[in-house]
Amino acid sequence: MIDGLVAGRLYGETEERTDKAGKTFTLAKVRASTADGELLFVNVIAFDAAVCAAMQVMQDGDSVALSGSLSPRVWTDKQGNARPALDMVAHRVIVLPGIGG
Repeated sequence: MIDGLVAGRLYGETEERTDKAGKTFTLAKVRASTADGELLFVNVIAFDAAVCAAMQVMQDGDSVALSGSLSPRVWTDKQGNARPALDMVAHRVIVLPGIGG
């Protein structure tokens, strides 16, 4: 895994789920730009209660910065093109003033 910082915009709404043991976690998607201007999806999962709470107040399109463990992967779009993506386990989130307020 790679430790990294990702900044982008929330894509869609966050989703709170509960695992089989009854522990809650939060899922989200972030659209980030690469150095060459391409858009990259980052699939985010958070287990820390403070990070989950901060993510729950955000809405689609809000700017966000997250740090955590990254795992690169590839997905195939409807046209059969291979696209890069990242999976992240978020450990910290930066929330801008006014978000969720």
